[in-house]
Amino acid sequence: MKKKNSSSSGLGQLLIPLVALGILIVFNLFRDISFFSITMRVNNSGNSVLAGNLISVIDSASELAIIAMGMTLVTAACGGQDISVGAVGAISGAVFVKVLQGMGSITVSSVIIGLVLCCLATIVFKLFNGTLVAVFRIQPMIATLILYSCGRSIAYWINGDATPQLNSPIISSIGMTIPGIPIPTPIFAVLLVGLLLFLVFRFTSLSLYTQSVGINANAARLNGINPTYIKLVSFILLGVCVSVASIIGVCRLGQLNHKTLLVDIEMDAILAVAIGGNNLGGGRFKLIGSILGAYIIQMLTTTLYAMNVAPVNVKAYKAIVIIIIVVAGSPVVKSKLTALWNRIRSGGPQNAQKEGVS
Repeated sequence: MKKKNSSSSGLGQLLIPLVALGILIVFNLFRDISFFSITMRVNNSGNSVLAGNLISVIDSASELAIIAMGMTLVTAACGGQDISVGAVGAISGAVFVKVLQGMGSITVSSVIIGLVLCCLATIVFKLFNGTLVAVFRIQPMIATLILYSCGRSIAYWINGDATPQLNSPIISSIGMTIPGIPIPTPIFAVLLVGLLLFLVFRFTSLSLYTQSVGINANAARLNGINPTYIKLVSFILLGVCVSVASIIGVCRLGQLNHKTLLVDIEMDAILAVAIGGNNLGGGRFKLIGSILGAYIIQMLTTTLYAMNVAPVNVKAYKAIVIIIIVVAGSPVVKSKLTALWNRIRSGGPQNAQKEGVS
């Protein structure tokens, strides 16, 4: 019986993102069914690749989906959000490019070394944030405001004001497609990060501990869980996610621009977590919900562009739709809808009166 309740609760948590995604799909089916057409085309490198709006949505949302996964863990454990992920992503990208430049040539081994070093650098910055939150108990949004303000300046100090070019088939393969494989490589990166987190949760108790700390840190401590450690781990995992996303962003463009790399992605990541049905106050979470939230945001953006909405107006329309989705998923609305459903299922007020008489 408990299993059934847990399953239905998990499905309820995904109800809002699934409904939102369904509405977007139905809207595009009526608006223009060719929105869902997928074709093969030859790209600039001469490789045959899949093309179409759906492929564009799944590919373009890759960085957001990856960061949303890490943001979900920080939100669940700390009851707050990290607003520095875009700025720290710029630092991560700067370190990655600096390592490749220092090694002289771009090879598979130099890219792997660059990935490891930029991951380590990003983890150091995230541990700085995590220490402020977990040890000094500063609210996450305030603690991360420091790097949000100065992160891109640090990236500038690393590489200067230049926009280094990375002209290499290896870089193109990471940011676009691998020759012979028609699916964009960033999609595989999302699957890989998701699989690694799934395995971590599957073979450890990190998911349970994270939710316990997010719900009540003092109660978790009494049960032998170290809240400080769990919060730091969540920031470390977010750091890894930021590193992967920043490398995809750099390789996608074939250059580093610290001013535009992952710019404004922190707000979309927070929205993806919220749209995914996760509690922004911490506790219970579902990574799949945040991933769906990322794709919903990107699908909404692509739909607006397909409708020839001016780029300057896209953010306004996105804001209106996202407000509706977030309000619909709020605890107040959810409780009202649940009460209404229970009333309908029980036969309404008349049935309740009969039960009182009997």
